[in-house]
Amino acid sequence: MGKLYVVPTPVGNLEDMTFRAIRVLKEADLILAEDTRTSGILLKHFEIKNALQSHHKFNEHQTVDHVVSRLKAGETIALISDAGTPAISDPGFLLVRECARNGIEVQCLPGATAFVPALVSSGLPNDRFCFEGFLPQKKGRMTRLNALLEETRTMIFYESPYRLVKTLTQFAELFGSDRPVSVCREISKVHEESVRGTLEEVIAHFTEKEPKGEIVIILGGKSEK
Repeated sequence: MGKLYVVPTPVGNLEDMTFRAIRVLKEADLILAEDTRTSGILLKHFEIKNALQSHHKFNEHQTVDHVVSRLKAGETIALISDAGTPAISDPGFLLVRECARNGIEVQCLPGATAFVPALVSSGLPNDRFCFEGFLPQKKGRMTRLNALLEETRTMIFYESPYRLVKTLTQFAELFGSDRPVSVCREISKVHEESVRGTLEEVIAHFTEKEPKGEIVIILGGKSEK
């Protein structure tokens, strides 16, 4: 049996790449990448020249059996996404599940995940939280949001900068405009920014100043008073 390594890659600053991640990628027989063009830049930077194959949400159902076969044949395969830890709002879950079902060892390296620094720097309670990732854009969106109306834990969402104000406005309508929130963008990059306040205040900020970059929303839970 071979082994699958799930390898986090930087969400912005390339200095966040770990020595172990570089070694594993250099030693792997095959690297599965969400976007070979994006990952190609990272691999070139660290002088990693191993075989590269695309593995993304549009083809993972078709490729997973072939990858599992290669792992059963004894190969070492590394899985990376465009940024952060694979399978966290990125492709990877299907492959990890099939490896587990087939008794193939899976090791996930510690490393970058966007929501952790956003949560820690938010100033909102982080002893208990729930990760919601990307909300459905249409079907199922209100069902998900209504299920969170009584949620007392801090909530974590990923969002596109183009939909940020719309999503925050929807949150204000459902959870109340005075609900505390922190919007963190461009984590670990030059223009990293955390905007904290009530939903009303943060909506006003991003209505005036167009948001750019990768976005993580940290929303306070319902008060338990």
